[in-house]
Amino acid sequence: MRFGQLNVNLTGMIVALGLALTVSTAHAQDNPFEPGWDLDPATSFIRFGSIKHVEGKEIVETHSFATFGSSIEADGKATINVKLESVDTRNDLRNVRMRFLFFETFKFPEAVVTAQLSPDMAAGLAPGGQKEVQIPFSMDIHGASNRLVTDAIITPDSNDRFVAASARPIVFHVDDFALGNNLRKIAETAGGFDIVPEMNITYQFTFVRRAAGASAQVADAAPATPTPDVPQPSAALETQGEFSYEECVGRFEILSETGNIYFASGSARLDAESDFVLSTVVDIVQRCPSLRLLISGHTDDDGSNAYNQSLSERRALSVVDYLSRRGVDRRRLHSAGFGEDRPMVPNDSAFNKSRNRRIEFSLYQ
Repeated sequence: MRFGQLNVNLTGMIVALGLALTVSTAHAQDNPFEPGWDLDPATSFIRFGSIKHVEGKEIVETHSFATFGSSIEADGKATINVKLESVDTRNDLRNVRMRFLFFETFKFPEAVVTAQLSPDMAAGLAPGGQKEVQIPFSMDIHGASNRLVTDAIITPDSNDRFVAASARPIVFHVDDFALGNNLRKIAETAGGFDIVPEMNITYQFTFVRRAAGASAQVADAAPATPTPDVPQPSAALETQGEFSYEECVGRFEILSETGNIYFASGSARLDAESDFVLSTVVDIVQRCPSLRLLISGHTDDDGSNAYNQSLSERRALSVVDYLSRRGVDRRRLHSAGFGEDRPMVPNDSAFNKSRNRRIEFSLYQ
């Protein structure tokens, strides 16, 4: 969502960058993109805003990505890579929700934006000038790809440096990238409020001409200097080493909401796609060494009570076996099944039924 918009912004900036490379007496050349351009991370940023409605009030929140890179090659191909794990909402557990529930970074770690720039985009640009350009681009995020367009303002600082900034926010529609249900998960777990299913993305990218013969430099963007109207969030840094008790509890509560632990239909056999989440569970439980983990199985209301009870118990035990085989001390793992008795949401739609078929994690000392 925001993510896609961010990528779009980056692409727009890259294009702008290519435009800024334009003609100058010192560097006049037929191809303004040669020998290539690289992002200056110190003065670049990607921000996205979301709107939620809480108790009749509209609340706007601004977030960012701490890690992204971009380059423009001599043939005019511009690429932006955004590490979704670096999403920064200025709140630890909200970051975790965005990673696990919205972006599902355990399966889709990166967003990629690409655009093909043409030399005429840079026509008329020179240091001291400015130009607004429209840049079509492709965005790949969450396993979906779409063509979008961004408007960017290109400002050459010199013959070897230019800035591309969003002329207006990019509107990112979450349903266009199969993220609508994930947004619903975020809303449910964060209090049940309404979140508008589109986000506004803004950006600023600074590009520097690559030295002749040099290869592309992949640099992570750092937070830019704050602007008066939009404060720049600090980089999202994951806790190193052991988690605190609150960090452990919060992470397992959120993992319980992912819905990304899969079993064969009517079976307790884990699907290979469950590895994405369960490998994360292994890492987190090892970083909460003083705590024990209760793994509970739940079903929807299809089938008999007795069948669902047995199935939920067997599925919970399968997860215990998985974690134990991957090095988690089995003495720290316990399982239980609750069948259809504890639905998360009413069993009144296919989506809700899928939410109720779940594995939950809870910690105790």
